[in-house]
Amino acid sequence: MTEGSEPLVSSLEPLSPVAAKQARYRSEINQLFVADRAAHNWYRFVLSFPPHLVRDYLQRFGMNADHRVLDPFCGTGTTVVECKKLGIPSVGVEANPMAQFAGRIKVDWSLDPDRLMAYAEQVADATIAALAGLDKSAIVTEGLRALNEEQEKLILKNSISPLPLHKTLVLLEQLQHQADEQCSGHARLALAKSLVSTISNLHFGPEVGVGRAKLDAPVVETWLEAIAVMVADLRELGQRAPVEAIVHHADSRQLLHVLPPQSIDAVITSPPYPNEKDYTRTTRLESVLLGFINDKAALRALKQGLVRSNTRNVYKVDDDDVWVADQAEVQRLAYEIEARRIALGKTSGFERLYARATKLYFGGMARHLAELRQILRPGAQLAYVVGDQASYLRVMIRTGQILADIARSLGYEVVAIDLFRTRLATATNEQMREEVVVLRWNG
Repeated sequence: MTEGSEPLVSSLEPLSPVAAKQARYRSEINQLFVADRAAHNWYRFVLSFPPHLVRDYLQRFGMNADHRVLDPFCGTGTTVVECKKLGIPSVGVEANPMAQFAGRIKVDWSLDPDRLMAYAEQVADATIAALAGLDKSAIVTEGLRALNEEQEKLILKNSISPLPLHKTLVLLEQLQHQADEQCSGHARLALAKSLVSTISNLHFGPEVGVGRAKLDAPVVETWLEAIAVMVADLRELGQRAPVEAIVHHADSRQLLHVLPPQSIDAVITSPPYPNEKDYTRTTRLESVLLGFINDKAALRALKQGLVRSNTRNVYKVDDDDVWVADQAEVQRLAYEIEARRIALGKTSGFERLYARATKLYFGGMARHLAELRQILRPGAQLAYVVGDQASYLRVMIRTGQILADIARSLGYEVVAIDLFRTRLATATNEQMREEVVVLRWNG
């Protein structure tokens, strides 16, 4: 907390035993409701925040067709999709090319659903023909298509088995041979969804990991099922009045590169949290297979465009920490983390970076909020969904409180810190809060 600022005591008050129990067992609060699945469920992060939370803040902020909403950490497009469903103009900014692609396709409802289905069936027939004669019973890899050595190093080891990979690569080849400018994006996104849900060996719980290897998987069939879901959704969504929904591939700390000054009335977003989670791993398999990342240089470029939330995307040239040099609580946390590391005798390269990663994270968020001021219209309202973390040697980081202090120091009014949900940390059994930091920019 900066010197002279008033603490938001309400955000740190412990829940009553009854309230804590209710919050603990309300895990469904972060789930995708059945009624919300259209477009949202074409492809989404396992930890995406839910559409109903976006609706709550759109209503609270009084947003309508005369306003424009921004999600500067757009992910796979939850905010922009929900805004479009409600007829509210919106814009997203996302640095991960796979996620940006997903968000862009999920707000494209102009495609003729019959054309998409016919195209998919044509590609499926061609793929099945190309796979004819494949000996699926033989547990061999000879003659199967595979990734090149550099691509193989980018994905999680054993994240997809040889036969499903071969069939996926054949399907991708047919998508390229029979490219349809209007349909190809939706078809490729359906394959990305199928990869993580059925074809690969990946599992999410909530971290991405590799489960039991599948000798085979129904690649074409699963892909066609995903296409059929899109077609059904497009029949309904395509009837709605058109409304602006744009998703830019850009760095949230450099918003003026893609957005004009004083063009945004509200922000609803969920930035990364300060933890030891490499968010690029969540989308690594589909990013490689769809061609968004082909080598280590491309992966490095992707990581450099992200707010530094973990040690795996920290580089020597990084200097976002200068933005929080006078933030006492950030400096205190970094000191405590480093002192804990030394006391525990932790000496690995990653562990030595914990304190710096913490400062770079909050510095990156400060840099983002500073630039954002030029994009906002006077009176703009903002909602940031963030969570407590204790990833760095179990030192508790109250993310919402610190983000509120940083925002206040940059001239924002801190309206509230709303509790979204709580969870128990498995390592410490401490109560971890996920909160919505509500701000206002008065200009």
